[in-house]
Amino acid sequence: MKRQIGRYSKYLRPITITFDLIVLVLLGIWLLPVAFQAFYFYLYLAFSWIVISVITRFYQVYRFTKLIQIAQKTIKQYFLFGLNIFALNGLFTLTNEYRSVTNYLLFTALMIVSVKYLVFYLLKIFRKYYRGNLRKIVVVGHDDLTANFIKFVTTNADYGYLMCNSFSLIDTSSADIIAYCKERDVDEIYLSLEKATTKQVSVFIDYVDNNLKLLKFLPSQKDLISANLKVDYYGVIPVMASRTTPLSDPINYFIKRVFDIFFSLLVIVFVMSWLTPLIAILIRLESKGPIFFKQKRHGLDYEEFNCFKFRSMFVNEKADIAEAVKNDPRITKIGAFLRRTSIDEMPQFFNVLIGNMSVVGPRPHMLNFTEKYAVKVNKFKARHFIKPGITGMAQTHGYRGEIENDTDIINRIKYDIFYMESWSLLLDLKIIYLTIKNAVKGEKKAY
Repeated sequence: MKRQIGRYSKYLRPITITFDLIVLVLLGIWLLPVAFQAFYFYLYLAFSWIVISVITRFYQVYRFTKLIQIAQKTIKQYFLFGLNIFALNGLFTLTNEYRSVTNYLLFTALMIVSVKYLVFYLLKIFRKYYRGNLRKIVVVGHDDLTANFIKFVTTNADYGYLMCNSFSLIDTSSADIIAYCKERDVDEIYLSLEKATTKQVSVFIDYVDNNLKLLKFLPSQKDLISANLKVDYYGVIPVMASRTTPLSDPINYFIKRVFDIFFSLLVIVFVMSWLTPLIAILIRLESKGPIFFKQKRHGLDYEEFNCFKFRSMFVNEKADIAEAVKNDPRITKIGAFLRRTSIDEMPQFFNVLIGNMSVVGPRPHMLNFTEKYAVKVNKFKARHFIKPGITGMAQTHGYRGEIENDTDIINRIKYDIFYMESWSLLLDLKIIYLTIKNAVKGEKKAY
């Protein structure tokens, strides 16, 4: 099952970013003085634009974002971007033609912002008149705030919310509401906190975590004062999401992604470049078959991807359905060494570079195992809110390899969720250190 919280193309934002970078480069070639016309300058220009956009959240525009907020983001973006260019010019004294630089900033701003507003309005028109890009929602609660919210989403079709139903917890049980959400494949649940009990809230949180849906709260004034959650405003109505993690912040996400790219490139260039031919020879000397083994795994948002490894088994029909066990006859002699030292996982640094894995994160499982445990273990799917990793907190705390009983998988999920909610770059570095330490020392379940 795939998480579908939005009906717009996932490629829309990357396309917008690419368009903006093309505009910045082409207008730079046309308008900027000769002193700026160098490949390294435009590389720096693109990099600085992206970094600044992460800081200003320039591309964090949603269906409920106000026009004034887009304007504020634009002003911040161009103030920092212009300051960056003038500072660079002052540092290297590239030109005294400040007018040309000013014209460049004005023309790029005009084109980029015009397209940004155009896309924003076209999406509104698409939702309102063509009923596309919709999110199916259910509202739970019976109070003034809930009534105002229902009125807002039903009278503002351009926001793209398809109101499936509304329920009151007074005359409808949480179980019946969840059953309805499953039947209609509802994307988001809006829950009023005015009269909901802690137990009822927990039931809804469990449901969305286990089904990769979204739960958003409609808080009372008291809740707004006391809750430590991010608040968005739909018009003048406050809405809070049930789960916010450090990696939900674009800056943190950017830092982690840059670290992943940098670290994976180091490993690929300085280790994989000479290790791969050596491992390939050893694998082929012992058994026939491919050097690399790829297997479908569930990753971010429960989407499938090909996970790469060095082949450590004889070619067999059960490779995709049965995990390795102690003294597994399918494992080759060189494969046993690769598994014991975790070298078999090294090709996954290509997965990291591609972007469907991270260096550190919850370990991805075989498809049949994820389907099995998604039903059996509470909050199992919540681990798919972030990218899977080559190594993870659970693996460095004794929960790697074969799952022998329910306690193994339950504790693994606990560590994964703790990592997801407590992420920091220092925590990633600590987990990498522990992984290397455990690989050198050896682990009893490394088979």
